[in-house]
Amino acid sequence: MGLYNAEISAGSLLVTESRRIATLMLGKPTDAQWDRAIKEDNILQKKPATAHRQARLLRNRLSTLDDAGLMLVAEDGGELCRQILMAASIRHSLLIGDFMRDVYFADVRKLERTLSHRQWEAFLIDCEHRDDAVRRWSATTRKKLFQVTIRILAEAGYLDSTRKLGLTPPMLHPKTKTYLGRLDSETLACMEISR
Repeated sequence: MGLYNAEISAGSLLVTESRRIATLMLGKPTDAQWDRAIKEDNILQKKPATAHRQARLLRNRLSTLDDAGLMLVAEDGGELCRQILMAASIRHSLLIGDFMRDVYFADVRKLERTLSHRQWEAFLIDCEHRDDAVRRWSATTRKKLFQVTIRILAEAGYLDSTRKLGLTPPMLHPKTKTYLGRLDSETLACMEISR
């Protein structure tokens, strides 16, 4: 398996759905209990194919957190939850982490006001040098990954909107900093401009 995966194309932070999946994961469900919650109980309130795809994405994403992180997601629907989901997204997808480091924060340091969509293709060319599989991604996949990445950044407060793309690096919640300081300082560095 390569460095980068296109799995994030299944959805952005999906805060409401992530909170439901985090709660389910905290209960340590068996495979049968998981299937029943997703398929029969339809906890994500989606059509079957979408529910399956998003549940798989969110399980993989949230599996990068420990129980303390899952609790932060399950119990807080606001800024803290979004920041922990952003951290989980970075831990799950090196593509997002590298984009934050190589493009987003590079622009912040250069005092740019907005993110340029033209940077995405240049970023993907850099990714191709690290992982040949990126070269085989279709134009549709590349476009979808950009859209989802931008939506994740906007939902987590790093962009003012998905249309204007204004750079708005947030102050991290103290609990986010404490949690990531214990769990993964590299992810914290991807999220915090002052590091």
